[in-house]
Amino acid sequence: MSGSTRNQMTMIASSNSLDRRSPLPLWAQLRDDLRRRVEEGEFVEEFPSEMELVDSYRVSRNTVRDALRRLRAEGTVVAGRGRRPRLGGQAEIEQPIGALYSLYSSVEAAGLEPTSLVRSLSVRYDPEVAANLELPSDTALVHLERLRLANDEPLAIDRVWFPAEIAEPLLKVDFTRVGFYDELASRTGIRLTGGRERFRAMTPSRSERSLLELPPGVAAFAIERLGFVRERAVEWRHTIVRGDRFSVVAEFSAGIGYRLDISALASA
Repeated sequence: MSGSTRNQMTMIASSNSLDRRSPLPLWAQLRDDLRRRVEEGEFVEEFPSEMELVDSYRVSRNTVRDALRRLRAEGTVVAGRGRRPRLGGQAEIEQPIGALYSLYSSVEAAGLEPTSLVRSLSVRYDPEVAANLELPSDTALVHLERLRLANDEPLAIDRVWFPAEIAEPLLKVDFTRVGFYDELASRTGIRLTGGRERFRAMTPSRSERSLLELPPGVAAFAIERLGFVRERAVEWRHTIVRGDRFSVVAEFSAGIGYRLDISALASA
């Protein structure tokens, strides 16, 4: 018997699991039943769609959506707009501290589709960023701001600045489906050789929280990167990552000493 057939039979068996006479709302009963079934190991191959849940539990679509909204907020499932829900925590992106990494490549390596919504790509003047790069305050800078997505779901807000004298060719790039460092290397011949980063917890603004679709009470990590080509600072980057999809793990042993790894969960 295939996994799909087993799923269908289980769904039919669950159609009578809700008590219409209970004072507990139907959406809450549905949420609890789906949560129980996830904990018991169901839906590993595929989580049912909204309409499949409507048919099998014999409830309205609004009831299903209310239940999924709560499951999404707690991270049990990921239910993006217009996409079939799936179990949370199934895809993990690891980014090692102490190495030059690309979030685009890391998402891709996890078997997910990395895309971006480009919010800004222009030449700007920012005295504070220029000071971080140890440049005059009136230096022209190429500024790129993107909402980073993994399988069309918000993961991070990424803002990067480069001196325009280096990065001006990037103004013609469509960064929807390409990595920044790949385009930088192919169009300018520049590759970062080092850098330093700072990680800190932060409370996103209302607009940032909306862009990241953060549930109430969930904070975020801010990552600030200063990238170098040999001794010259050329990149200032500020990235905000969903706090419920991001963790810092420390590893140590007698052989390798102490090492930190970042684990960013693409699906909460």
